[in-house]
Amino acid sequence: MFTVLVRFKVPAGTSRTQVAENMKKAAPRFQGVPGLIRKNFLYDEKNGIGGGAYTWETREAAEKFHANGTPWQQAIVNLYGNKPSVDIYETPVLVDNDQGKIKVAA
Repeated sequence: MFTVLVRFKVPAGTSRTQVAENMKKAAPRFQGVPGLIRKNFLYDEKNGIGGGAYTWETREAAEKFHANGTPWQQAIVNLYGNKPSVDIYETPVLVDNDQGKIKVAA
């Protein structure tokens, strides 16, 4: 498993309500994405940072989705005017309290 942390600057004057509405509109686009286990939308109002934490089955799925120039990245640029930073981490163990499981990567 792999975790991807995405961060982007939210322009000054953008309200929390606007950011949350953008995220709600985008959420359905992540359903059924091949290899995506979970996506958490993130927002830090104090520092004007938006982003996401993604859990992927494989590095290949993560890299394909988050590659430069993909529709996902262009949507961030269109909404907020800047390209997001993308960091990929191996996730050897995941605690899933929703399902009451600890998942260990193969």
